Amino acid sequence: MKYRNHGVMAKGSLVHRVPTQEKAVAFTFDDGPHPVFTEQVLEIFQKINGRATFCMIGQEIDKFGDIAAKVHAAGHEMVNHTYSHPDLTQLTVEEARAEILLGDERIRRVTGKPASNFRPPFFAVNEAILSLAAEFGYHSIGCVNGEAKDWEQPQPGADFIVEHTRPTVANGSILLFHDGYGDRAQTIKAVQVLVQELAAEGYRFVTVNELLALAEYHE
Repeated sequence: MKYRNHGVMAKGSLVHRVPTQEKAVAFTFDDGPHPVFTEQVLEIFQKINGRATFCMIGQEIDKFGDIAAKVHAAGHEMVNHTYSHPDLTQLTVEEARAEILLGDERIRRVTGKPASNFRPPFFAVNEAILSLAAEFGYHSIGCVNGEAKDWEQPQPGADFIVEHTRPTVANGSILLFHDGYGDRAQTIKAVQVLVQELAAEGYRFVTVNELLALAEYHE
């Protein structure tokens, strides 16, 4: 069995979009958990009966373990985003392995099992980092809407984030937003708009793991 587009799905590359005919997308939120903005994201997805993916930093789980537990209890996915959010390509392989391992341990404490997926900080990867992530059994998760730049501080306005995300939405899109490290009020506004629009268009909101499970195979 092979993936129809094995380049999109291979564990040796970043996965930005999953090949599927289903109207499903994955909203991902980086750098949390955060006591204000993560809670607001949970409220948004509860109202639409959707699921999201939270790419959590181990240090933030240490600070806000109760919020991480709420994310897990609500059925959302927790992705390893390292322990302290370094550029892994600037570290030795052993230092990078330690960052990933510590991040995974924090997620295990909350969920009782290892993370399934990994998002490298700053999307900074090379062959060594991608191989290291694959050793852990991870898919390395990218995104399609990097031009929305919601990570910037101060943030671009909600309208900017929406306008630079809309054109990237398609079946299997992985969308990047941030719920931690700074004021994310504009992200929350943008996500509220996007979720309403996409729900009206018939999209389902699934976790990255669920989206990967929809990937189309052929002989």
